[in-house]
Amino acid sequence: MYICKKDMMTITEKYIVDTYSSIFDGLTTISKIELLEKLANSLKKSNNSKKNDFFNSFGAFGSDKSAEEIVSEIKESRKFT
Repeated sequence: MYICKKDMMTITEKYIVDTYSSIFDGLTTISKIELLEKLANSLKKSNNSKKNDFFNSFGAFGSDKSAEEIVSEIKESRKFT
């Protein structure tokens, strides 16, 4: 369950929400329902993608070379002037 407290939003976020809210007032009921569905789907995606991005970052660098070889290549490629 997600509880959103308006006090936790920044002033900019409150302004954005109020601005979009005034735009939505002119929409039909069907358009508002469609908008709600898309917003709900984006919330589901963002929660899952953040978690997945975190876990996918482990072991993201793959190589057949040993750590010593990789470190050696990095050091050799450095150019100091």
